[in-house]
Amino acid sequence: MTAPELLALLPYVVLATTAVLVMLSIAARRSHGAALIISLLGLAVTLAAMAYGGWGGAPQPVTDLLVVDPLATVFLGLTVLATVIVALLAAGYLQQQSVQREEFYVLLLTATLGAATLAASSHFASLFLSLELLSVSLYGLIAYQYERPLNLEAGIKYLVLAGVTSAFLLFGMALLYSQTGDLRLPGGGAPGALAGPVTPVYLLGALMVLVGMGFKLALVPFHMWSPDIYQGAPAPVAAFLATVSKGGVFAVLLRCFLTDRLSEHASLYVLFVTVAIVSMLVGNLLALLQTNLKRLLGYSSIAHLGYLLVPVVAGGHMAAGTAVFYLVAYFVTMLAAFGVVAVLSGGSRDAAEFHEYQGLAWRRPWLTAVLTTALLSLAGVPVTAGFMGKAYLLANGAEAGEWVLLLALVAGSAISIYYYLRVIMVMFGAVPEGASVARPRPVLAGLVLGVLLGLLLGLGAYPGPALTMLLALMGG
Repeated sequence: MTAPELLALLPYVVLATTAVLVMLSIAARRSHGAALIISLLGLAVTLAAMAYGGWGGAPQPVTDLLVVDPLATVFLGLTVLATVIVALLAAGYLQQQSVQREEFYVLLLTATLGAATLAASSHFASLFLSLELLSVSLYGLIAYQYERPLNLEAGIKYLVLAGVTSAFLLFGMALLYSQTGDLRLPGGGAPGALAGPVTPVYLLGALMVLVGMGFKLALVPFHMWSPDIYQGAPAPVAAFLATVSKGGVFAVLLRCFLTDRLSEHASLYVLFVTVAIVSMLVGNLLALLQTNLKRLLGYSSIAHLGYLLVPVVAGGHMAAGTAVFYLVAYFVTMLAAFGVVAVLSGGSRDAAEFHEYQGLAWRRPWLTAVLTTALLSLAGVPVTAGFMGKAYLLANGAEAGEWVLLLALVAGSAISIYYYLRVIMVMFGAVPEGASVARPRPVLAGLVLGVLLGLLLGLGAYPGPALTMLLALMGG
């Protein structure tokens, strides 16, 4: 391996080394604080190492399995920053739990490594290995509080889901290889395994691969697991699952399908448009029925992944930058919403039922401000990051003439306003009799939520620099 290749891999090596160091520190002496500090220092060094690993530079292939290019590096940075926030939120959350806390950070770091390498994968072999590293880590994270029946149930459900996903992916890869003799992913000038002769076997293989990815992204009709897992998983893990886990898989979609306009491939175009429209509408309609905030956010995430398919379908010079900007806004919003849930949650269960938020504005005004802003951002209300993200999606779709998709996006957003406002109205309702009016000050989590609130408003009020940077990095 050459020196440029080693430098390109440096952030990933640092991330893997950090997981090993945390594991060794646990073996030497159990300390929640030490595990957290080592994890945060390792993540910080990973961000610093990105300067040597393809940030804004030419793509650097590392064997046939990985390519460290601006797409991979942007997703690596986004993944690591989101993991830092999840770790800080989890620190206070785990303090209230009776389980061993230190192993949580090992699983969190290995899951982050899986998502990061997934975004850099240029071959089906590396894609599958990265996906398995991410999934196996998530089994443990989701069921981490195994003494809670709901958490254990969610972990088992995700285990079954991951097994089904792996079966679809592996069989689809085998069928594609039988037709093309190639396991490379398209992109970077290489046609790859998805550019073979259009035969029935090839179409079946491509469809099975897309079904596997649809399961991971919780797109309709592969969505029913999402709200159950979100409800059962610990709040910080649900935040990680909604952001980092889905972000890595979405990066693969961008790498594979942003090389050409999908409209040039009739069957794929119809498939993506149909899945996008149905996901937008079904996700929002099912969210109307929820009385649990974590389940509501689960159904909401289905709709938002449908929105994210708009630039994939539309293509064009600004598609990659638009998609990543919307993903950044989605990450910040979901982390803020689940962060509030994590702060409010006690030792025995997560605070997720609507009645637990009754009168929250008068008991915890700071948390109410953060959650309200996050919900308004998800709805796409002006002066929030979500509004600007949807505005750029509309501009990208209009440029490509994808009016049916844009109509579904607007309709889905209009539906979502009702259930987001419903939660806000509950928070601003009367304080229930006997409710605690104490105002504990979780300093670390409060600072994290303050940063997220600033990003929600900053990206909404002044998005230009962020979008310009992303367009430049992504070649838009």
